[in-house]
Amino acid sequence: MQKLKKIGLIGGTGPESTLSYYKELNQRIDKQTCGKEMPDIAIESVNFRKAWRYMESSDMVGLADYLAEKVTYLKNCGSEVISLTAVTMHVVLEEIEKKSGVKLVSIPKAVCEEVTKRGYKKVGLLGTIFTMEQDYMKKDLLEAGVEVCVPEKTDRDLIAKRILEELELGIVKESTLKEFQTIIEKMKKEQGIEAVILGCTELPLLLNNDNCPVDCLDSVEIHIRKLIDMAMIDRR
Repeated sequence: MQKLKKIGLIGGTGPESTLSYYKELNQRIDKQTCGKEMPDIAIESVNFRKAWRYMESSDMVGLADYLAEKVTYLKNCGSEVISLTAVTMHVVLEEIEKKSGVKLVSIPKAVCEEVTKRGYKKVGLLGTIFTMEQDYMKKDLLEAGVEVCVPEKTDRDLIAKRILEELELGIVKESTLKEFQTIIEKMKKEQGIEAVILGCTELPLLLNNDNCPVDCLDSVEIHIRKLIDMAMIDRR
């Protein structure tokens, strides 16, 4: 019988994506084991507003300390496969790993593996303002020879506003979908992107392969598959 590793999630950033992780991990492992197993999951849900204040004030030391403390809780309660459930929090991934002594299952690395496997050479990246303008989501891709494009400044600001004021709260609007579709169409035409990375774990609430002008790379979907693969490694 499959022996599952306990999964630990740093949730709450934001709550909507945390719900998706919990639901999908349970349902998929149940299905993959033909109804014989469901995973032990520990969720350490952080104060989103507190974490975001660290980001806005550029207090990366404070953010890393806060999240490392949560990762340590998960490790101490027996979690063996541990991850953040928000792309933006990966800005301090290396610092969290150093402080906690835990190797996390990285969203950027999982996405990079998927991009290179599919053979894309130029991709777009959507996410929070931090994800689009900083390097933590781009670094692995650039090292793999993949060009990463982001929207122009006014479009980046619009995307960030819609994520924070709507999607983080579970609000999905048709008008917002049309705005995002227009931005992606522009990136396809002007920058030549082959696919777009949904680099915020709330973006799949809005965009998918059925409504996106180019191929969608859903960071949540990719990351969940990676977590399941690692949790289902037979330890016997």
